[in-house]
Amino acid sequence: MSKEPENTVYFYAQTDAYSEFSNFAPYGVALEDRWWRTVEHYFQAMKFYDEDYRERIRSCGKPKDAKALGMTRRIPLRADWEEVKDTIMLEAVRCKFMTHDVPQKLLISTGTAHIAENAPMDAYWGIGPDGKGLNRLGEILMQVRDQLQAN
Repeated sequence: MSKEPENTVYFYAQTDAYSEFSNFAPYGVALEDRWWRTVEHYFQAMKFYDEDYRERIRSCGKPKDAKALGMTRRIPLRADWEEVKDTIMLEAVRCKFMTHDVPQKLLISTGTAHIAENAPMDAYWGIGPDGKGLNRLGEILMQVRDQLQAN
């Protein structure tokens, strides 16, 4: 049984409704003085201090390839990753929704609905296999939505 409220907007796959909320959605962001094809590209690259490796991730054609490169442990993760990952995600998601009108309007249109990443294998960013995950990406989306609605 899921802990999600009845009025919940779910997103995950690029073929689902609200796919614009996914970090894989084709909405780039300008951060760190560079253009990143997707939030996923940026987020995965920020796991590392190695500039050449960051650029390799940034240059990937597809977000799934950026994610695969970001999952490696052959290149050391930045020592503070666990402390900064939520802030980095917030910064990237905020930038995406402030830059692009289509996802911004869609996010605002959710009103006060709960937003949940229906990621079956991710109980940190999503709701995980049992619906009881932390849903940090959903929480960040709701935070960004609140900021956009306040403006």
